[in-house]
Amino acid sequence: MRLASIAMYVAPPPVLEATRSLWTFVQVYLQRAGLPDAPLQLDQSVAHDAAWLRPDLLLAQTCGYPYVTRLRGRVRLVATPIYDLPGCDGPLMRSFIIVHQASAWGSLKDLRGSRAAINSPDSNSGSNLFRAEIAPFAENGRFFSEVIETGGHGASMDAVSNGQADVAAIDCVTYGLIKRFDPQRVSNLRILAQTKPGPGLPFVTAAATTDRELGLLREALLAAIAEPSLASARDTLSLSDFVQLADADYEPLLDFERQAATRGYPRIA
Repeated sequence: MRLASIAMYVAPPPVLEATRSLWTFVQVYLQRAGLPDAPLQLDQSVAHDAAWLRPDLLLAQTCGYPYVTRLRGRVRLVATPIYDLPGCDGPLMRSFIIVHQASAWGSLKDLRGSRAAINSPDSNSGSNLFRAEIAPFAENGRFFSEVIETGGHGASMDAVSNGQADVAAIDCVTYGLIKRFDPQRVSNLRILAQTKPGPGLPFVTAAATTDRELGLLREALLAAIAEPSLASARDTLSLSDFVQLADADYEPLLDFERQAATRGYPRIA
């Protein structure tokens, strides 16, 4: 069996169940279309980023920034989802720059000397888009007094909520899903600003995946959008469509990186 790992949006629990329902439909579609090695269940034993370069990868979702920095030519783009949530614009997504509800900050410039939380240095939404917004205000390559790495957007939100950090950038889909299904988790937070948009998180497959297999994957995802029995799952995921973006459509994410470096701010600091 090939590997299927859709692990970018799997919380809160209703989101995980909806993702499993989506895959069950896709798996049946692929088997009926003549792709017998589509696994019955999504893999939960492999870390989301470890799945991306597995030679047996059938389907996974990655982040746009790792795609342009290290996955290009090593995976094949399948499709990019469109989410119906604030901050999304078709396949484009923004990050919400959040602070504590009780804080007095009124603009990004006011955050100088504060403590930032990032989920990962190679995250587009948590780091790359965030860096691009802060770069104009940085001096000598620095803006924050401290930067902590939390390992996940949910953990970054919690760090701001409990006072461990002062600010974080959270992708609008994560924020929207948590606000909808776990509203208490965002009750201490407010959105200070939004980043510029960039192309969203693409579904990818192994570089060795054949054109026929790639076509079947795309057909299966589009069929899932039209399938009446998946209406509840799509609603839970706020998933409205899939589109095919070209490799060049992800180039703006590297432009954000270059612009920050030109301003002397190559990393969040």
